[in-house]
Amino acid sequence: MTSPADWIEIGKIVGPQGLQGQLKVYPSSDFPERFLEPGTRWLQRRGQREPEPIELTYGRDIPGKNLFVIEIDGIEDRDEAEALRDAVLYVPSDDRPELEEGEFHVMDLIGLVALNHETGDQIGVVTDVMSSASDLLSIELDTPIVPQDTSSSKRRLRRKQKPLKPQTHVLIPFVEAIVPIVDVAGGCVRIVPVPGLIDDRSVTIREEEPDPAETEEIPEEISGS
Repeated sequence: MTSPADWIEIGKIVGPQGLQGQLKVYPSSDFPERFLEPGTRWLQRRGQREPEPIELTYGRDIPGKNLFVIEIDGIEDRDEAEALRDAVLYVPSDDRPELEEGEFHVMDLIGLVALNHETGDQIGVVTDVMSSASDLLSIELDTPIVPQDTSSSKRRLRRKQKPLKPQTHVLIPFVEAIVPIVDVAGGCVRIVPVPGLIDDRSVTIREEEPDPAETEEIPEEISGS
């Protein structure tokens, strides 16, 4: 029986594509060749204890979406593809592409402790790396941010609005100016406090005129003579 350390997760099958057995894959790898180049991969179905070898015969990306379409030898119709929904794709852990300076494997970043670069205080833990125009670190905060509503009006009004929920995660741009130190061996990343991200423990709500339909006027007290 192999251990989780023997494998690198590269993606998850999220459903069929079309009627001919093609599969849509959400990648957890930054290396597109994992899905574009034919060859052996390993697949673990739901409830399966060990990954099994499969042959990837074709792959392409979906423009504008963080998804790939692949074909697996032996999967020939939509029903067979549907049966692989939520299956996970792997490669052996020794099959890691060589990284250039400043590059990191996603799996090495998840679980790192996030520290305030200026004070050394712990902010939270990296729970995910999200791809967009630039990569973002999703950090679960040790202390949730409690939003503070600072909206006001010339009249004394009671806002009819839902309570503001504490913020438990923040997204931090994974760029050197904000994350200057990534110490995988030491188990941490150091983050420069940025106004509006993690500079304090509160969030200011933009002041705006209240909707009259969502407010009620509080009567002024009448003083007696």
